[in-house]
Amino acid sequence: MQLSVKGKQLNVGDALQTHVSESLSRILGKYFGDAIEVGVTFSREGHLFRAVIGAHVGRGIQLQTQGEADEPYPAFDTAAERLAKRLRRYKGRLRDHRKNTGPAPESLPAQQYILAGDAEEQAAEDEIDGGPAVVAEMATEIPSLTVSEAVMRMDLAELPALMFRNSSHSGLNMIYRRPDGNIGWIDPRGNRGE
Repeated sequence: MQLSVKGKQLNVGDALQTHVSESLSRILGKYFGDAIEVGVTFSREGHLFRAVIGAHVGRGIQLQTQGEADEPYPAFDTAAERLAKRLRRYKGRLRDHRKNTGPAPESLPAQQYILAGDAEEQAAEDEIDGGPAVVAEMATEIPSLTVSEAVMRMDLAELPALMFRNSSHSGLNMIYRRPDGNIGWIDPRGNRGE
């Protein structure tokens, strides 16, 4: 496992790095075994410390958790407990995913754009070229998943929404987290296999 422990405007000492390494080795070893890469970032916001854990545990499987507390150690421990809880919840599905290492499901190539969010700046850009200001442009893939696999990936990575190609009919679908905490699923009528 490749581990990176960083602090944003905060000095991360050797004792904290050792604590992080031992805790993550124990948690990931118990539930997953061979994580590819893990990054832990500590920051201070007001009087609280925040620890964010991002783990790449398998092909296309990302986990992200965070914790806040008055000190860095309890903040990390909160985030690590959330990580362990998610891994425990999805342990069976993650193991099944690792066993199904046959041909990878096809993914659709797609372009991802990040647009400017400032209304005044965007209005000025609209006048210049007739469209919103593009801040970043990246290539990404849209995975082929079942609805339950998509929900699992969205939950593990703490994403607000996820677009995927439904493996049952190859149409584009989208799931998103609703304000009431439930999951919404968009399956356009035109994408259903007849």
